[in-house]
Amino acid sequence: MSTLLEVSGLSRSFGSVQAVNGIEFSVGEGRCVALLGPNGAGKTTTIRMLAGLLKPTSGAIKYAGQSERADVREGIGYLPQSPAFYPWMTGLEFAVYAGKLCGLGGREAGRSAGEWLERVGLKDAAKRKIGGYSGGMKQRLGLAQALIHRPKLLIMDEPVSALDPVGRREVLELIRELKRETTVLFSTHVLHDAEELCEDIIIINKGDIALQGSLEGIRNSYRKPIIELTMEPDEGSSRWARELVASVAAGQGGSNPLLADAMLQGNELRLSVREMEEARSHLLRSIVDNEVKLVRLQAGYSTLEDLFMKVVRI
Repeated sequence: MSTLLEVSGLSRSFGSVQAVNGIEFSVGEGRCVALLGPNGAGKTTTIRMLAGLLKPTSGAIKYAGQSERADVREGIGYLPQSPAFYPWMTGLEFAVYAGKLCGLGGREAGRSAGEWLERVGLKDAAKRKIGGYSGGMKQRLGLAQALIHRPKLLIMDEPVSALDPVGRREVLELIRELKRETTVLFSTHVLHDAEELCEDIIIINKGDIALQGSLEGIRNSYRKPIIELTMEPDEGSSRWARELVASVAAGQGGSNPLLADAMLQGNELRLSVREMEEARSHLLRSIVDNEVKLVRLQAGYSTLEDLFMKVVRI
């Protein structure tokens, strides 16, 4: 796999505020990559620097096959979180306009505009005024303008965050199709979207990269067995759960060295265990011995959301 984008020592400050702090990562050609992080983590600042819209304070952004003096935007398609349009234009007029801004000739811009409007499902609405478009239609038009010049890299900032469930599903399906044809990098705080679409993830928090790698590799490296319990609102059951959490926190494993971590929220107890079968057997014996009023017990494995919450310390 060849590298399409390489970022080294990338930083950006706004006065005394350090938004991005010397991050480093690479994007392989043909990959779909999610830039994950909570609000304020530095995702949008990073995306805007990659798109050539914001000058880094320090560091380097290198695109394969382009010299340092070249305008990197020639090979990039960019979709901001809230794309702006001229409402008096038709979708076709705007797409042609975007094509000409990207350096396409009039005839080529018209041909490409028609092709991409059809690809994003706006063929029948091409001659309608954009002011009458729904949110999902505008986002699809934004994708068409970002792809009008057939870029090597499509960069998107929170592409579905402002959409209703129907519009969100439409745009996600489009991205799923597009990633077969071009390299995709998008920011999001919706972990399900990343799991559904991406091969690689980069988790950023407070301007630093907390974790990065292939989604499959990260799952295999960080996945842990989990047992979840739901109890009735009973004082005896609650006391048992509190004592178990306290003993695990103290490093005693609740008289069970197979327990690695424990968290109690209301009547929900979540346990990270070292060995599933032995831990489950020991736990069931303790539940019976202490007459815990159990409603539900579920055994499984930690998710990407669990890892995300851990590395960003929410």
